[in-house]
Amino acid sequence: MRKLTALTATMVTVAALTACSQPSDPDSIRFALDWTPNTNHTGLYVAQQEGYFADAGLDVEILPYNNTSPDTLVDSGNAEFGISTQSSTTFAKAAGAHIVSVLAPLQHWATAIGVRADRDDIPSPKALDGKVYAGFGDTGEEAGLRQVIQNDGGAGDYQSVVLGTSAYEAVYSGTADFTVSYLAWEGIEAEHSGTPMKYFENTDYGFPDAYAITINGNENWLDDHPDEAQKFVQAVQRGYQLAADDPDRAAQDVIDANPGVFTDESLVFESQEMLAAKYMKDESGTVGGQNLDRWSEYSKFLYENGVLVDEGGSALESEPDWSTYFTDEYLGNQ
Repeated sequence: MRKLTALTATMVTVAALTACSQPSDPDSIRFALDWTPNTNHTGLYVAQQEGYFADAGLDVEILPYNNTSPDTLVDSGNAEFGISTQSSTTFAKAAGAHIVSVLAPLQHWATAIGVRADRDDIPSPKALDGKVYAGFGDTGEEAGLRQVIQNDGGAGDYQSVVLGTSAYEAVYSGTADFTVSYLAWEGIEAEHSGTPMKYFENTDYGFPDAYAITINGNENWLDDHPDEAQKFVQAVQRGYQLAADDPDRAAQDVIDANPGVFTDESLVFESQEMLAAKYMKDESGTVGGQNLDRWSEYSKFLYENGVLVDEGGSALESEPDWSTYFTDEYLGNQ
């Protein structure tokens, strides 16, 4: 599964969106998806299916995925909250978006560089020099790939073609050499389809960890509706915590909330089990929290590589205050 990049978000102007005022009822909340339903969204569907939103007196509308970045929808007031990533949040907020990350469902990178398992000529990232990357147009991602290759002793020189969701098939078929996959989705999907892959994880090569998935809120709405914001964030946090503690029950909630969507339901169960085991909980076993060290290390990398731009499209001249990019003030004690 892939999501629109934050760089795309900075290129889509609010004027291009259909004008849409915030709902008059603060208990009515719109949530923007970044892709079709998958296990990155599990906590949201658990909160819906288990009645957590209803218990909090909230009417939550899950907006169907479209071609507009959730960060753009949230920034423009066309959604109160949306799914994102630390990378996308950093790009969008640096460019002036009025968003802030309120919860991190995944505490670590859940992606890795993927190559076909039979590529004996690519035993590690440094062998990717001169190879073809099937990518998604994300400047930050490409800078990260270059750094991982260099950290492994390579030059970081590779060709890049933007293929979107066709990237995976390009690697499977051999028309491209490598891509970046979500281990708990494309990784499992490749196994199920008989296309074995091998993966190089960023942090194994000295690259900073990051929050693979975040949930962003509209800053103005949050300021105006702190009580409703707290109710929503804590209901979603409760949903993701159940997903981490009882992945099979959570996977079934995702399936039940989206009848007919998943042709391979076993993928949903395996994916949620992997996320629960490796990516969702912090050291205390809690889901959702964020800290300045984790946020700063990766976002600082983006800044120092000159890929963050301001609202006018110019590279940032000073490092942002990363503590303003996220908040834990709406979370509850699990």
